[in-house]
Amino acid sequence: MIFKKTIFMKNNPQIVAFGASNSKRSINQQLANFAAQQIGNAAINLLDLNDFEMPIYSIDREKETGIPAEALQFKAHLRESDGIIISFAEHNGAYSVAFKNIFDWISRIEKDVWANKPMLLMATSPGGRGGQTVLDIALNKFKFMNNNILLSFSLPFFGNNFSKEEGIIDPELNREFREQLDRFKKAISQTSNV
Repeated sequence: MIFKKTIFMKNNPQIVAFGASNSKRSINQQLANFAAQQIGNAAINLLDLNDFEMPIYSIDREKETGIPAEALQFKAHLRESDGIIISFAEHNGAYSVAFKNIFDWISRIEKDVWANKPMLLMATSPGGRGGQTVLDIALNKFKFMNNNILLSFSLPFFGNNFSKEEGIIDPELNREFREQLDRFKKAISQTSNV
């Protein structure tokens, strides 16, 4: 699968990255992958939400069958990382169902949902708001679920402002992205073994 890639190198910071979408052509997966690749010495674990498909969360199902193995695996990836990069797809002004279901399941494993890791939260869309609504939802929610640094970046008009060859094309948007990425790198350097 094109987006599933794990590269582990000893003594390098471990970064989990994913687009919060189950689209096989997700622009948010592309943005998350791009951001992770900009951390030159990182070991990147690029997750695909399709590998963690589970029944829709319900308290009844949890009582009957427990936490699915896929949720435990997803949580293990978070714990093993030094930092987390997520780029959110916006579906009707909120999270995609694929992400929300994983989020609901992993939130039942332990209170520290995001393993207290530095997080770079992003969003992009074809439109001018760049997924800002879902990004705001995530920032407002995650600040109560993670005591570590939360950084954010929104990329509007993905088709005009991003290229696979060059990355973020617009100079001002690229400057904003690099500022957030530098702060993220600094935060992960303080949590990694390096």
